[in-house]
Amino acid sequence: MNALAPNIQTVIVSRALQGVFGSTGASLVGGVIADMWEPHERGFPMSLFAFAIMFSLGLGSAFGGLIAANPHLGWRWVQWIHVIFSAAYVLNVALVLYETRCSIILARIAKDIRKATGDPRYRSSFEIDKPSLLSMIKTTLTRPLYLLLTEPIVQSVSCWCGLTWGVVYCFLESASTEFQSVYKLNVSQTGLIFLSQRKASLLHAYIKTSDLCLNSIGAVIGFAANRYQEVLYRKHFQRKHQEARLYMACVAAIILPVSMFIYAWTALPNIHWIVPAIGLTAFMSGVLIIYQVAFLYLADCYGPYASSAQAGQSLARNIMAMILPLAISRMVATMTFRWAITTWATLAVVLAPVPWVLYFFGPKIRSRSKISRKILEAEGRVDREKIGISTEDSVANA
Repeated sequence: MNALAPNIQTVIVSRALQGVFGSTGASLVGGVIADMWEPHERGFPMSLFAFAIMFSLGLGSAFGGLIAANPHLGWRWVQWIHVIFSAAYVLNVALVLYETRCSIILARIAKDIRKATGDPRYRSSFEIDKPSLLSMIKTTLTRPLYLLLTEPIVQSVSCWCGLTWGVVYCFLESASTEFQSVYKLNVSQTGLIFLSQRKASLLHAYIKTSDLCLNSIGAVIGFAANRYQEVLYRKHFQRKHQEARLYMACVAAIILPVSMFIYAWTALPNIHWIVPAIGLTAFMSGVLIIYQVAFLYLADCYGPYASSAQAGQSLARNIMAMILPLAISRMVATMTFRWAITTWATLAVVLAPVPWVLYFFGPKIRSRSKISRKILEAEGRVDREKIGISTEDSVANA
């Protein structure tokens, strides 16, 4: 639809539809990972997920700039390539992806047992208390909003991630213009600048006389930091429990505003372009850490409600990603680019205490939450059932 759009109205509608249907992935992937792995095993798969998001975002910007600048292709081919990759993804989902939600799996197992034995008494708890379709739709639509509006942990993480994600899209909106106006780069070269936010290491460039060759270490640093965070989590989990996820997030809370100030105040003709690119690299390293921590921490805190908590966080995050880029153009026009980014960096300073507060006071905050108490009670019942089963097995073996 977008590739064939005859006017700007069609482009806007098609992009809105892409956003609506594409937004489900962020919360669903986090929920699937929470379903498939135990808390102590989630770190690595979530690291890969967060790395893929940041890596692809930068890689897409880079290749998008190269494709749009090619006179034989143009911007429509950016969309056609999206179509090709989306078709391959849908085929992969149909052939490879299986159900991961435990209640659905148990219901299917009970159904197979009834079919094999002919005994209708075999039913899962999900089938016994199965809600109506209308009730499930209502819960699906309202629970993320309920958690976002009533749970302090979801609210604080959402505000922090929302600002971070909004600034990411501000940089996507403004970085091209800034590097073109300050350093006289062309479209394809500024597309490669986005790699400084995500992929490998910024090495060298030949501006105006040759192609820009640019890699960055942003996503690699973030991925390495997340792997180290996993080591810290395993070491300190017995003492700090869910808050053991937040060590690197506390570091990222400091890196984020510092890197934004560097980018805002070093993008000058008399300062080499590698300096603001380093600021972007450090910024995206912090974003990668925050992105993973948000999913892992919410998954650990909200267990069976992880997808809903992550959906509420994703809603706030994507709303900020929509609003901030709309504001950045007006801010740049009235305040200049430097002071616009400085404003967002100041807000990042204000929100920097979020992971520190959660680290020290997270258990106390959860103890006052009805949802958290319900989850703790459910986990306690499961643990008692496991102990009971183990005892019965021991007696039988004896």
